[in-house]
Amino acid sequence: MTETLLTLISTALINNLVLHWPLGVDPLLAGQRRQVHALGIATTCLMLIVGMLGYALYHWLLMPLQLTTLRLFVFLPLSVLLIGPLLKLLARVFSTLSFEGLWPLLLGNAGVLGVALLNVQEDKGLFHATALSLGAGLGFWLVLSLFTDLRERTADNDVPLPFRGLPIDLIGAGLIAVVFLGFSGLIKT
Repeated sequence: MTETLLTLISTALINNLVLHWPLGVDPLLAGQRRQVHALGIATTCLMLIVGMLGYALYHWLLMPLQLTTLRLFVFLPLSVLLIGPLLKLLARVFSTLSFEGLWPLLLGNAGVLGVALLNVQEDKGLFHATALSLGAGLGFWLVLSLFTDLRERTADNDVPLPFRGLPIDLIGAGLIAVVFLGFSGLIKT
């Protein structure tokens, strides 16, 4: 139980998929302020479902058939096929949030596929895979919220002309990554 909780916290804060490994940067840069929480919830749910189903398919289908090299060809369609039904379900559950237009952002999020591949690469059990998937989704949501807030603050300030737009966004993402490096001594294994 302790190891599962440490995996969850470590994946969300220390080994963040967006900051530690540059996975899922596209939705981060393309996200809009009004859809931050909708995108965070949808990405977290998709990472959790694809991570768990991918782990189960890998161990109960691909390994017995000795087709482990085809894991990418199983995980990619799995994540793509789950986006539509997940967005419809989330739109019913969270009726106050707008999930319109999130399909391309979820489709282009390499973090979803990365979580599924990391789960089978580490192979520490289903609970570890669940904690890693949930931690990755929560970490993405946290970075998305922080980055959107930083983007709003820089939009109101007097930024020099060469740094407006994407350059200041990348500088901000680098500064957030440096801040998250402060969590590296939090958990010692």
